[in-house]
Amino acid sequence: MADATTVTDAYLAVGLMTLIGILVPFGAFLTSYFVRPRNDPSRPHMTRSYLLEGYEADHSLYPRRLSTYECGSEPVGDAMIQFHFQYYWYALIFLVFDVAFMFMALGGFIVNDATALGADEDAVAVAVDRLLVLTGFFLVMTLGVWHVFRKRGRIYI
Repeated sequence: MADATTVTDAYLAVGLMTLIGILVPFGAFLTSYFVRPRNDPSRPHMTRSYLLEGYEADHSLYPRRLSTYECGSEPVGDAMIQFHFQYYWYALIFLVFDVAFMFMALGGFIVNDATALGADEDAVAVAVDRLLVLTGFFLVMTLGVWHVFRKRGRIYI
Protein backbone atom coordinates (compact mmCIF):
# COMPACT_ATOMS: atom_id res chain seq x y z
CA MET A 1 0.00 0.00 0.00
CA ALA A 2 1.79 3.06 -1.22
CA ASP A 3 -0.32 5.89 0.16
CA ALA A 4 -2.51 4.36 2.87
CA THR A 5 -3.48 7.28 5.06
CA THR A 6 -5.97 5.72 7.45
CA VAL A 7 -6.36 2.39 9.17
CA THR A 8 -9.51 1.74 7.15
CA ASP A 9 -7.63 2.20 3.88
CA ALA A 10 -4.82 -0.04 5.08
CA TYR A 11 -7.10 -2.93 6.07
CA LEU A 12 -9.65 -2.62 3.27
CA ALA A 13 -7.67 -4.96 1.01
CA VAL A 14 -7.22 -7.47 3.85
CA GLY A 15 -10.94 -7.44 4.57
CA LEU A 16 -11.79 -7.80 0.89
CA MET A 17 -9.43 -10.75 0.45
CA THR A 18 -10.85 -12.37 3.60
CA LEU A 19 -14.36 -12.00 2.23
CA ILE A 20 -13.33 -13.47 -1.13
CA GLY A 21 -11.47 -16.29 0.66
CA ILE A 22 -14.67 -17.21 2.49
CA LEU A 23 -17.16 -16.74 -0.35
CA VAL A 24 -15.31 -18.68 -3.08
CA PRO A 25 -15.14 -22.03 -1.19
CA PHE A 26 -18.66 -21.52 0.15
CA GLY A 27 -19.89 -20.90 -3.39
CA ALA A 28 -18.10 -24.03 -4.63
CA PHE A 29 -19.68 -26.15 -1.89
CA LEU A 30 -23.11 -24.68 -2.56
CA THR A 31 -22.79 -25.27 -6.32
CA SER A 32 -21.60 -28.82 -5.73
CA TYR A 33 -24.54 -29.46 -3.40
CA PHE A 34 -27.11 -28.53 -6.05
CA VAL A 35 -25.38 -29.85 -9.20
CA ARG A 36 -23.81 -33.14 -8.11
CA PRO A 37 -25.58 -36.40 -8.92
CA ARG A 38 -27.52 -37.97 -6.08
CA ASN A 39 -28.88 -41.43 -5.48
CA ASP A 40 -32.56 -41.78 -6.24
CA PRO A 41 -34.24 -43.15 -3.07
CA SER A 42 -36.68 -45.29 -5.02
CA ARG A 43 -33.97 -46.70 -7.33
CA PRO A 44 -30.64 -46.90 -5.44
CA HIS A 45 -28.64 -47.89 -8.53
CA MET A 46 -29.69 -44.70 -10.36
CA THR A 47 -28.14 -41.28 -9.85
CA ARG A 48 -29.65 -38.02 -11.03
CA SER A 49 -29.05 -34.31 -10.61
CA TYR A 50 -31.73 -31.93 -9.38
CA LEU A 51 -30.58 -28.95 -11.44
CA LEU A 52 -29.36 -30.78 -14.55
CA GLU A 53 -32.64 -32.34 -15.66
CA GLY A 54 -32.29 -35.36 -17.87
CA TYR A 55 -29.01 -36.40 -16.36
CA GLU A 56 -29.48 -39.93 -15.09
CA ALA A 57 -26.93 -42.69 -14.88
CA ASP A 58 -27.58 -46.37 -14.29
CA HIS A 59 -24.89 -47.92 -12.09
CA SER A 60 -26.40 -51.39 -11.90
CA LEU A 61 -23.84 -52.59 -14.45
CA TYR A 62 -21.02 -51.60 -12.10
CA PRO A 63 -21.46 -53.63 -8.90
CA ARG A 64 -17.94 -52.79 -7.65
CA ARG A 65 -18.45 -49.02 -7.86
CA LEU A 66 -18.51 -48.63 -4.08
CA SER A 67 -15.41 -50.74 -3.45
CA THR A 68 -11.92 -49.39 -2.86
CA TYR A 69 -9.89 -48.89 -6.03
CA GLU A 70 -6.27 -50.05 -5.90
CA CYS A 71 -4.81 -49.81 -9.42
CA GLY A 72 -7.32 -52.25 -10.87
CA SER A 73 -6.51 -55.07 -8.47
CA GLU A 74 -8.55 -56.45 -5.64
CA PRO A 75 -8.03 -54.50 -2.39
CA VAL A 76 -6.06 -56.39 0.25
CA GLY A 77 -6.33 -55.77 3.98
CA ASP A 78 -7.77 -52.88 5.91
CA ALA A 79 -7.68 -49.30 4.68
CA MET A 80 -6.46 -48.10 8.08
CA ILE A 81 -2.66 -48.31 8.04
CA GLN A 82 -0.67 -47.56 11.17
CA PHE A 83 2.39 -45.45 10.33
CA HIS A 84 5.27 -45.44 12.73
CA PHE A 85 5.71 -42.14 14.56
CA GLN A 86 9.33 -41.83 13.49
CA TYR A 87 8.31 -41.03 9.90
CA TYR A 88 6.93 -37.71 11.05
CA TRP A 89 10.48 -36.58 11.83
CA TYR A 90 11.13 -36.39 8.10
CA ALA A 91 8.23 -33.97 7.72
CA LEU A 92 9.42 -31.90 10.67
CA ILE A 93 12.96 -31.71 9.30
CA PHE A 94 11.58 -30.63 5.94
CA LEU A 95 9.62 -27.85 7.64
CA VAL A 96 12.73 -26.74 9.54
CA PHE A 97 14.73 -26.40 6.34
CA ASP A 98 11.81 -24.77 4.55
CA VAL A 99 11.54 -22.08 7.22
CA ALA A 100 15.33 -21.71 7.22
CA PHE A 101 15.31 -21.08 3.48
CA MET A 102 12.57 -18.49 3.87
CA PHE A 103 14.65 -16.59 6.41
CA MET A 104 17.79 -16.96 4.30
CA ALA A 105 15.91 -15.34 1.40
CA LEU A 106 14.93 -12.55 3.82
CA GLY A 107 18.62 -12.13 4.65
CA GLY A 108 19.33 -11.75 0.95
CA PHE A 109 16.79 -8.94 0.71
CA ILE A 110 18.36 -7.23 3.72
CA VAL A 111 21.82 -7.38 2.14
CA ASN A 112 20.47 -6.20 -1.20
CA ASP A 113 18.83 -3.16 0.40
CA ALA A 114 21.92 -2.33 2.46
CA THR A 115 24.32 -2.51 -0.46
CA ALA A 116 22.12 -0.65 -2.94
CA LEU A 117 23.49 2.45 -4.59
CA GLY A 118 23.13 5.46 -2.33
CA ALA A 119 22.91 3.48 0.93
CA ASP A 120 24.79 5.05 3.84
CA GLU A 121 27.11 3.35 6.33
CA ASP A 122 24.38 3.09 8.99
CA ALA A 123 22.35 0.88 6.65
CA VAL A 124 25.27 -1.53 6.33
CA ALA A 125 25.70 -1.67 10.12
CA VAL A 126 21.98 -2.35 10.60
CA ALA A 127 22.11 -5.06 7.90
CA VAL A 128 25.06 -6.75 9.66
CA ASP A 129 23.14 -6.73 12.96
CA ARG A 130 20.08 -8.25 11.30
CA LEU A 131 22.16 -10.89 9.54
CA LEU A 132 23.73 -11.85 12.88
CA VAL A 133 20.23 -12.38 14.29
CA LEU A 134 19.28 -14.52 11.28
CA THR A 135 22.51 -16.50 11.65
CA GLY A 136 21.68 -17.17 15.30
CA PHE A 137 18.19 -18.31 14.33
CA PHE A 138 19.62 -20.60 11.65
CA LEU A 139 22.13 -22.05 14.12
CA VAL A 140 19.40 -22.81 16.67
CA MET A 141 17.39 -24.62 13.98
CA THR A 142 20.49 -26.52 12.85
CA LEU A 143 21.16 -27.51 16.46
CA GLY A 144 17.63 -28.94 16.67
CA VAL A 145 18.11 -30.99 13.51
CA TRP A 146 21.50 -32.19 14.77
CA HIS A 147 19.83 -33.32 17.99
CA VAL A 148 17.25 -35.33 16.04
CA PHE A 149 19.92 -36.97 13.90
CA ARG A 150 22.00 -37.71 16.99
CA LYS A 151 19.06 -39.60 18.45
CA ARG A 152 18.62 -41.24 15.01
CA GLY A 153 15.02 -40.09 14.86
CA ARG A 154 14.00 -42.17 17.88
CA ILE A 155 11.57 -40.74 20.35
CA TYR A 156 10.41 -42.56 23.41
CA ILE A 157 6.90 -41.78 24.60
